[in-house]
Amino acid sequence: MKHKNISIFIPHAGCPYQCAFCNQKIITAQEKLPRAEDVRKICSQALSEMPDISDTEIAFFGGSFTAIPEAYMLELLETAQDFIGKDKFSGIRISTRPDCISRDILEILKKYHVTAIELGAQSMSNSVLKANRRGHTAEQVVKSAKLIRHYGFALGLQVMFGLYKSSWTDELETGWQIRDLKPDTVRIYPVVILKDTKLAEYYQSGAYPLFPLEEAVAFIGQQMIQYHEAGIRVIKCGLHASEFVEKDMLAGYYHPAFRELCENHIYFSKINSLMIEAITNKQKLPEIFAVRPDCISKAVGQKKTNVNYFQNQYQIRIKIIGDENLDLYEVKSAEESVCI
Repeated sequence: MKHKNISIFIPHAGCPYQCAFCNQKIITAQEKLPRAEDVRKICSQALSEMPDISDTEIAFFGGSFTAIPEAYMLELLETAQDFIGKDKFSGIRISTRPDCISRDILEILKKYHVTAIELGAQSMSNSVLKANRRGHTAEQVVKSAKLIRHYGFALGLQVMFGLYKSSWTDELETGWQIRDLKPDTVRIYPVVILKDTKLAEYYQSGAYPLFPLEEAVAFIGQQMIQYHEAGIRVIKCGLHASEFVEKDMLAGYYHPAFRELCENHIYFSKINSLMIEAITNKQKLPEIFAVRPDCISKAVGQKKTNVNYFQNQYQIRIKIIGDENLDLYEVKSAEESVCI
């Protein structure tokens, strides 16, 4: 099921630190903090315009929601109550920092129909967190995640790929530890280096080399498979397409369809594995591959890149067909019924 929410941005509100990667003004493209009347207007408009609001949440994103002044937090939560219930939104989703969760906070959130809490974990390496001025530890991520679970909230974790000082080992370890926490959802944000950030200084000085884009896409694709196999939904992969990000970025892993790039590579890798398997076993190369029907375009690739590659590499014009019995990211040779 596609994740849906009505996002209300609270730019940089409540954040006690200026993280090395952060420029909230660019990311949210706004400076004004929303007040009760803004929440009322956004929610009313969404209710009148959306044909299907089932399982749609009101989402307070952008800052550290549980770190803003309590009176302001309650103003937003109380206003949202009029829009929750039968034939309305299913609940409230918030994002916050791992070090801004406590039992008292969770009691308040439960009272006001908050249903999901997302933590900005970013990395599970303490040295990487410190280098990027996060101001919290991996241990605080674990503690807060378990507490959120204990109180019955849906848990979301947000991770950033390619942070300053992060190695491939750090990225692998972060993936494994995030999976061990068993969140309901994950958001993957590949690093985008924005102007007027500490990362921009590191990058421009030459102290911050980036992983190659192709390797980043391949790695994140594998992470997406592993999250899926663990029953964790990846509800976001990459920053949303934005003229502000495109205008103010210096470098990084930004693409308006970054998730699609990763999923194209997943299917490319699986089809290629079947090709190599056939060659190794001295069998006829398969030409027809089956995937889940809604994944056909992902297997074909953007601008038919996957199909064109196999035509150039193996002189075969492969065909992608749909099979409703297949899972997400599953591929089989339609001729051989071989699954990987």
